Amino acid sequence: MNTQATAHEEPNYMKIFWWLLALTIFEVGIIYAHIPHGPLVAALILTALIKALLVAMNYMHLRFERWTLIAMTILPLLLIVDLLLGILPDVGHVPF
Repeated sequence: MNTQATAHEEPNYMKIFWWLLALTIFEVGIIYAHIPHGPLVAALILTALIKALLVAMNYMHLRFERWTLIAMTILPLLLIVDLLLGILPDVGHVPF
């Protein structure tokens, strides 16, 4: 009987660091590119989500806790949608 807990391979921290650095350089570079506001914001949000996922999965070791990672990402999004749907009726009644 194996009494050792399920061992997992340590992530390559330097590889993750270089990816995070490259994504940060991309974010800074895209700011200086003359891109319309909508695609710029979408690209920045997407790269921020990728960086957050890299940190959560490797440095916080959530790669081995799938349900925790799913709950951590899905529940806040559901709460945001619930909040927006809750205040939507009030948006139409604000005097300008």
